[in-house]
Formats: sequence, structure tokens, C-alpha cells
Amino acid sequence: MSTQPIETGVIASHAAAPGTAHGAAHGAAHGTDRVYGRHLRVLLALWVVLLLFPWLAPSSYVVGLGVTFFINLILVASLNLLMGYCGQISLCHSGFFGLGAYVSGVLSAKYGVPVPASMACALALTALASVLVGLPALRLRGHYLAMATLGLNAILSVLFVELVGLTGGPNGLSNVPPIGMAGYSLDSDTGYFYFAWAVGLLTMWGILNLVHSRVGRAMSSLVDSEIGAASLGVDTRSLKVAVFAISATLAALAGTLYVHYAQFASPETFNFSASVLLVVIVAVGGWGKYWGPLFGALVFTAVPEILLAFPDLQLLLFGLGMIVVLVCFPGGIAGACTRAAAALARRRKPAGEAVGARRSQHG
Repeated sequence: MSTQPIETGVIASHAAAPGTAHGAAHGAAHGTDRVYGRHLRVLLALWVVLLLFPWLAPSSYVVGLGVTFFINLILVASLNLLMGYCGQISLCHSGFFGLGAYVSGVLSAKYGVPVPASMACALALTALASVLVGLPALRLRGHYLAMATLGLNAILSVLFVELVGLTGGPNGLSNVPPIGMAGYSLDSDTGYFYFAWAVGLLTMWGILNLVHSRVGRAMSSLVDSEIGAASLGVDTRSLKVAVFAISATLAALAGTLYVHYAQFASPETFNFSASVLLVVIVAVGGWGKYWGPLFGALVFTAVPEILLAFPDLQLLLFGLGMIVVLVCFPGGIAGACTRAAAALARRRKPAGEAVGARRSQHG
């Protein structure tokens, strides 16, 4: 329903200028398919290469960092979907991350619920909570929406600490079982790596399909102008709530993967500061860029490990590094890579044309 008026607008343009409009629409569709195909090929090739990571890693600790990378990738990609592709500000994403972790962890550790069922319950509860919160909150815009989501994160943070009987309070939730299916338990770093690898691939593939669909084009219209999107007939409120729910559910998925890998959850991991850091990481990776979460997750995982050698200056150096990236590369690392690739292509094109001209002269 939300995107049908957009198609109608295209049809109207065809009626106004059949040849030109048809050629433009066909060219745009062909360009979109080409971008989709290129992203899909790179994604599959990259994930095939990542299959070798556990064999090349020098220790199980490094393999564990690979698991953390995939969890961070899903988390950053979920927020990029909402903020980068839909233009909606959220400061409660670490709260959804924690909600997924605590619900799945409590159900499996306290009540003996099988882990796959506890993970499914966590995703369903987070999706429901996000819809109930999103219906009133997403009527707001800009700073007001940011404050509303900030309030939700504060509420969840308090619940994680105060529900001591369930969450363990400030001491955290412990004795969380690892993921187990069909009698097989993913209690090794390598086994969990391949599970997180598969979930990460499905997440990135799903987002790729979503952003290149009719719904994705409607999302992009929200970023440009919500009023303009509404004037085209897009049901902006329903679209925003739906994307908010998908984004929150993906964050909860990352939370369930985290808690069953670490087998522990602490409320400090899901506080307001973590939500702000996530927003910064999305910006560093690249707002609304498909590969932005990949770079963001890499920074989110690797940089704190590198800075462990400077414990007293860790936060200062990390903050300065983020400022430098954001100032020098407004489009994030992914945007900088895109511009560099485009500049390289422009430099190669004149050289290729010159070679072609010389060959035609000799011919």
C-alpha cells in the first residue's frame, strides 16, 4: 500500500512523456539491479573468505574476536537500517540489545527453556515492545524523537538493575547456557564462529533485499523528505513503525547471540553510553551505506583491543579517532571508499579512451 502511489507516479510520468520517462525508469531499474548484483557478489565472496578465519587465527581468543565482530555487525546494521536508510534517530538501541540478551538469558538460565525457544521469545517480545513504543514515539521528529528513545533506554537500564531476582541486578546474569540444537552444543569458539557467520550472512542478505525493494525505496523517500513521501501516498507512520520494529528485533538477535556466547550479561553493557557509542559507530562506518556496518563493526571490535595497550588513554584516543574520521570523512569509511573507487574509475576512463583512440588511428 505504501509504495503503490510511487509506482502510480511513475506511470503518470510515462503518460506525460512516454519515451523519456520509460527510458529513465528502465535505466534506473537496470542501475538498481546492477548495484544489487554487485553487492551480492561481493558479500558472498567476502563471506567465503571469512570461512577461513578460524583456521588462520593464531589463537581461540582471536577466533572469539571474530564472533564478537559478527555480533557487532548485526547490531550496527540494525541501527543503520533505521537511522541511515529511514532517517529516524534512536538512542535506545543498546536497550533493545539488552532486552534480547536478558529475556533469552533469563528464560534459559532461570526457567530451563530450550535456547532456540528462549531466543525466539526474546525476538518476539522485543518486536512487540518496539511496536508499542514506536506507535506513539514515532509521531515525534528530530530532537523530540531522540529524547523519547533516550527515555526508553533509561527505563530498560533501570529494569535490568532493579529486577534482581531475574537479572541478577548489578552483579549481572550468570550461568547462561550456550546455544544447543539437536544434541549439539556450540560451546567452542570455532563452532560459535560459524553459527554467527551464518546469522551475519543472512542478516546482510536480508537487508540488501529490503533496501533494494519497493519498501526500501519508500524508506529512502523518508530520508529525503517525510512530507514529500507522504504527498506521494506513502504511509509514513506505518513504515516508520515497521522499520523501527525490524531494527529493534535485529538488535535483540544480536543480544541473544551475545548472551549465549558470553554466558553472562551485565547491565553496564546496555546503558545509555552504549547507545550513544552505537550512533557514533554507525556514523564512522557510513550513514545509509550498505557496507557501513561492516566497517563500523570492524572499528567497534578492533580499536578497543588495539587500545588495550594504553589503558589510561583508551577513551581519549578512541574519542579523538572518532572525531578525526567524522570530520575528515563525513560519509564515513564506506563513503570514503566509494569516493576513492569513483575517482580511480574516472582516472582509468580517460586512459582507456586514449588507448582506444590510438588503436583506431593505427587501424
